[in-house]
Amino acid sequence: MLVLSNGHGEDLIALRILEALHRLRPGVKLRVLPMVGVGRAFDAATEAGWLHRVGPRAALPSGGFSNQSLRGLIADLGAGLPLLSWRQWRCLRRERKQVNAVVAVGDLLPLLLAWAAGGRFGFIGTPKSDYTWRSGPGHALSDHYHRLKGSEWDPWEWLLMRSRRCSFVAMRDRITARGLRRRGVPAEAPGNPMMDALHATEPPSALERCRRLMLLCGSRMPEALQNAERLLRSLEGFPSSVPLALLMTTGSQPDQSQLAPLLETLGYRPCPPPAASLEATACWVKGVHLLLLGSGRFDRWAGWAEVGLATAGTATEQLVGLGIPALSLPGPGPQFTRGFAKRQSRLLGGAVLPCRSRSELQERLSLLLNDPSLRNELGRIGRQRMGRPGGSTALARRILDQFIADTE
Repeated sequence: MLVLSNGHGEDLIALRILEALHRLRPGVKLRVLPMVGVGRAFDAATEAGWLHRVGPRAALPSGGFSNQSLRGLIADLGAGLPLLSWRQWRCLRRERKQVNAVVAVGDLLPLLLAWAAGGRFGFIGTPKSDYTWRSGPGHALSDHYHRLKGSEWDPWEWLLMRSRRCSFVAMRDRITARGLRRRGVPAEAPGNPMMDALHATEPPSALERCRRLMLLCGSRMPEALQNAERLLRSLEGFPSSVPLALLMTTGSQPDQSQLAPLLETLGYRPCPPPAASLEATACWVKGVHLLLLGSGRFDRWAGWAEVGLATAGTATEQLVGLGIPALSLPGPGPQFTRGFAKRQSRLLGGAVLPCRSRSELQERLSLLLNDPSLRNELGRIGRQRMGRPGGSTALARRILDQFIADTE
């Protein structure tokens, strides 16, 4: 089986499903073709030997968000996007002859490639949700367009999903699947893989006296580093009578060597972690601010936070899905722009609130920290919008029943 993945967030979702497939049927040969970036999310699985990564890979300037701005598209075109897409298409055509089926994870591009490759395929639509346009205020031209269609997915996407060779279509939530069914697409919503392996947990004793904030700056460089600076500067002068624990978890980038010069410029100084149980990569302090850095610590740290400060995509949705409200601070992009932040807020029912300035962020942060009932209400909305865990296993069983059982 070959899985196409069209983005960094999609890579994480695809990995969850692939892990469930491997757990349920270790004998099935699994391949993945990451279409954006270098597919670092799959490193551990490929090193373990149960997953084979195929296809050409390249880190594009926009980080996969060329659809967010003309500048990002031009930069990607100049960096060789057409040639990369052509090479990925040729790889898909070769691989198609060696697999039982193709499963596309993402949006139009992987769906189109899976259809054009011939043979049976499945589609897991991850980035679009009807919650985005059904949640107010909804006065943008795009909102009227989606209402007219009755779905955030477009008519040409419906046609591909209706193909006789498309064995199943899965969406991230029931409301989006229902909208597609009204357009003749047999869509289902077996669960959201984004919430698998995440749990709300009690903070360790070393952090019990602290107010706990999770900082999510994203993973696309250099934007992630710029986002980290803006989030940290937004907390300068924030009044707090108790220590403020800043849990900054990152992916492979930005790493400690990239963040250290920034932290020194902002007045932070390195210090020993207060406890080994925190599993922090590094620890920095500035006044009452205790900053813990942790590469790959999101799954462990997310449940400790009271509020999130975010300029990320998938990780922000996961945090809110745990019942932890967040504040966002949009920037110049290419990913986390004001438009992206507004769509994200509407998708999550206001459980993440975009702020226009540092002063507005501090005002809203103070309100959230001092009002547990507001945090609980926003947390309830976030959990409802993201859904329950278990989607990876449900989707893996669906894939096995649809594609593997038929060949046995």
